Amino acid sequence: MQERIEDLTKIAAGEGGKPYQDSKVEVLRAINGVKIAAEEIAGLAGEQIPMGLTEASVGRIAFTTREPIGVVVSVSAFNHPVNLIIHQTITAFAAGCPVIVKPASTTPLSCKALMDIFKEAGVPDGWIQMILVDNDGAEKLVTDKHVNYLSFIGSAKVGWWLKSQLAPGTRCALEHGGAAPVIVEPDADLEEMIPGLVKGGFYHAGQVCVSVQKIFVHESIAKKVADTIAEKAKKLKVGDPLDKETEVGPLILPKEVDRVEKWVTEAEKEGAEILCGGKRISETCYAPTVLWNPDHQSKVSQEEIFGPVVCIYSYSDREEAIKLANSLEYHFQAAVFTKDLDIALDTVQKLNATAVMVNEHTAFRVDWMPFGGRDASGEGLGGIPYSMHEMTREKLMVIKSKYL
Repeated sequence: MQERIEDLTKIAAGEGGKPYQDSKVEVLRAINGVKIAAEEIAGLAGEQIPMGLTEASVGRIAFTTREPIGVVVSVSAFNHPVNLIIHQTITAFAAGCPVIVKPASTTPLSCKALMDIFKEAGVPDGWIQMILVDNDGAEKLVTDKHVNYLSFIGSAKVGWWLKSQLAPGTRCALEHGGAAPVIVEPDADLEEMIPGLVKGGFYHAGQVCVSVQKIFVHESIAKKVADTIAEKAKKLKVGDPLDKETEVGPLILPKEVDRVEKWVTEAEKEGAEILCGGKRISETCYAPTVLWNPDHQSKVSQEEIFGPVVCIYSYSDREEAIKLANSLEYHFQAAVFTKDLDIALDTVQKLNATAVMVNEHTAFRVDWMPFGGRDASGEGLGGIPYSMHEMTREKLMVIKSKYL
């Protein structure tokens, strides 16, 4: 992989639309992910279980080991076509499990390139396999009784349906989307905060499960923050993902542009003010858009947008902002910006999220941290070490001997 950074970057950018500069970062992350998995193998350890604590347990020694769970099936998504494949295959392989991966139908070439690299690197035949099938074929694969573990990244509708159809005993990790709420207090460091929110909101045209979507800002600074974000969003270069200067690429399919356009138009009719964007640039590109105070019942407020749209709401009561942030069924990553430690800790406790960033945007991630949604946003944890542990299971051995 290290020798083919440029090729992998161009393949990923060309098929998935993530700009070249961001695709290159993704490839470098993926390479590091392989290293993390290799190092984590040493952490797949059991532990000694105390014996001799009661009369019945005298003369015994006990310990656990971790063993591979069995066959893993990974169903992947388009938005990180290199890194997600690494997360869903190398973790299984490092844990001792054979894995069959189904890449997104829109981004199979990155997966195929990795399969070629795996083979060249000496991965034994059959241990990591790619399969290209339609939805019916994928369902048959996932629900087969020989599958021990499902790793799924995609829509909540599909993920929960597949879980309901799994064979008895098949474990799973489901990673769906979120609406990524942000709470901004009056004392937030705006100069440091705003570039991060712009990056977190428009990175990969907002097609990220933890992309900044809903920003709740105290009324004393709300309009200033909204206008500043809009000004920066206007300057983002949108277009060809293979152009090294592009900052926001296309959406994955033209129908997604149609959907985002429809949602923004509806939001405007329902009271939102469009501070920038609000229009399609081409068949596949939509302008980075900032909406001011959309109605809380609008689709942009109720659903994951998965497009280059950021909503900014003014609030006077932080408790009410937190209540609104928690009101959706999606709970993944969230953020709070403040210099007040007590307010930060209080907000972290009250936000319903798997992870809450303090003075950092919601899309922050490193590949060794726990990562995943709760409630409608998913089940189980990603993050390379966490995935590897989920792909193993404990076995207890108890030895009885008169010499103990």
